[in-house]
Amino acid sequence: MSCHSRHRPVQKNLRWNCENDLADRICNYNRHYAEHSGYFTSTPFVKYAKKIEKDGEKITFYDSNTGKALFRAPVGRTMQEFLDESKAHGWPSFRDEEVLWDNGVRCLKNGEAVSVDGTHLGHNLPDRNGNRYCINLVSVAGNPTEDEK
Repeated sequence: MSCHSRHRPVQKNLRWNCENDLADRICNYNRHYAEHSGYFTSTPFVKYAKKIEKDGEKITFYDSNTGKALFRAPVGRTMQEFLDESKAHGWPSFRDEEVLWDNGVRCLKNGEAVSVDGTHLGHNLPDRNGNRYCINLVSVAGNPTEDEK
């Protein structure tokens, strides 16, 4: 899949104040690079996640290009465990049960995680606990489409 084959601009007003220019470069013009390690901690995301935890809810992460739901966390662990693992690795880190495979997440042979619509998401970096998908926050900071609400 070419980096440019399905290009569409990222949505305006990405969640957690993610930078649109950075999101466009990472999502659409890239197959190898990522936002800098720890980027997600420089946004309001962690504060948002802690509020969601208090409310007993999960976070749904949407493709920054299409608005399709791609991940939901935490599943099978607490929000704090999700945040701790993400901080330890530098990127939001999802496990298999948190990936919404039916909505179009794919993992290529080289470990790259992409959406079926061509958005670069991040990479699968398995560890002793299984698959771990390190995903750029700018790639999954989209807003849901009307169909996804």
